[in-house]
Amino acid sequence: MPDYPSIDRTMTAALEEGVFPGAVLLVARGEEILIQRAYGFAALIPEQRPLTPDTIFDLASLTKPLATTLAVMALIAEGRLSLDQTFQQLGEPFLVPGKESVSIRQLLAHTSGLPAYQTYYRHLADLPLSKRKPALREMVRQEPLQFPPGAATLYSDLGFIYLEWLVEILGGQDLQRWTIERCFGPLGLETLGFRPLTGEPVVHPERYAATENCPWRKKILVGEVHDENTYTVGGVSGQAGLFGTVGEVFRLLRALKNAYDQPDTPGLFNGRLVRTFWQRQTVAEGEGRALGFDMPSREGSSAGRFFSPRTVGHLGFTGTSFWFNLERDFLVILLTNRIHPTRRNEKIRSFRPKIHDQVIEVFLR
Repeated sequence: MPDYPSIDRTMTAALEEGVFPGAVLLVARGEEILIQRAYGFAALIPEQRPLTPDTIFDLASLTKPLATTLAVMALIAEGRLSLDQTFQQLGEPFLVPGKESVSIRQLLAHTSGLPAYQTYYRHLADLPLSKRKPALREMVRQEPLQFPPGAATLYSDLGFIYLEWLVEILGGQDLQRWTIERCFGPLGLETLGFRPLTGEPVVHPERYAATENCPWRKKILVGEVHDENTYTVGGVSGQAGLFGTVGEVFRLLRALKNAYDQPDTPGLFNGRLVRTFWQRQTVAEGEGRALGFDMPSREGSSAGRFFSPRTVGHLGFTGTSFWFNLERDFLVILLTNRIHPTRRNEKIRSFRPKIHDQVIEVFLR
């Protein structure tokens, strides 16, 4: 694979400036991987451990597009659900006064009116594990809306807790089992998946990038989900919990893009639905998200200045991201452990647009 010294210098400078302890960068045009390179360390404490291209990362909110959204897409393809179905039409247990008009489309596009996040884990931790997910779902169910459904966009973890619940009820299996049997397994993806918390030590912890030295859990998290609400309910949820390598994230996104490019060809994903899900759901001119996926905002996007408006992607709190320019069939995946050892490190905010601009300048301009 050719060297790209300017990109290497930028990534190395980020390590020196403390943007993250380590990162894996993958750049691809179509099926061709142009860069797949690891930088820095998978862990700094209790001792330094080098990162490799096969290091497994806590993907955080990449769970939303790469697991929960795909399960919802499958339910729609099977005729069990429709995008504009409302809570009123779904009935119990989703029907709550004031939320009757919330639709599946609005949950996916973050326009439901639900709040962004709540610290439910503080109330759940004292319950037996078997009671925590039902209690979490009831808390989300009773959560008041911040604005009328469809009136604005507010990124919300809570909407994806609802969607996981919906997958379980209509699909007849939990989200982890669905991903294994219906998605990641058929694609031959061995590392991409959830890591349920069993109470036993993590198997092969050396394969994982460390995340936070967590003051609440009083340990460095390695191979255990960082998101507190997901952690408290056992490691599997609709908004977080997915782990994987950069190579397997690439393979999943390629499978989706192939379906997008050949919408009438039968396959694992319904190409026409992929095209629908990858369209902007406009709230204001030029703003709004796709369904389950993000799209670049007009100003200040983490994708930088040069990605086409026909781009889908997502960010994860742990320092993960992907941006996929559909027009140019050009993909950048950046997986980092920027919250190791502390989430207070937010230098990645200014770094993401910088590296994306540079990659575009090297390969496409």
